[in-house]
Amino acid sequence: QVQLVQSGGVLVQPGGSLRLSCVASGMFVSVGDMAWHRQAPGKQRELVAVISVSGGTWYSPSVKGRFTISRDNAKNTLYLQMNSLKIEDTAVYYCKKDSRWGQGTQVTVSS
Repeated sequence: QVQLVQSGGVLVQPGGSLRLSCVASGMFVSVGDMAWHRQAPGKQRELVAVISVSGGTWYSPSVKGRFTISRDNAKNTLYLQMNSLKIEDTAVYYCKKDSRWGQGTQVTVSS
């Protein structure tokens, strides 16, 4: 079955760190671009980070310098390392490859 399965949701304090994971099955994370998106309450889904097949990365200005996208080809897994988290980072985070989406991970940043 071709799918992307994400890690579970968490609550983290402002300034904290968190790593999201997205395990692919039926496809390879090493083939083609992969991305993380997020959708905050009442807002449209937005692109957060992209990693290309060559390893090049792109980040939204709102997360650049705080978030890092990476992948482990041996584990067929995509990651998003999030540091210095802010309340405004609260959202459901989705991994995406081609036309397929993960199920979403709720990240809540709150004191």
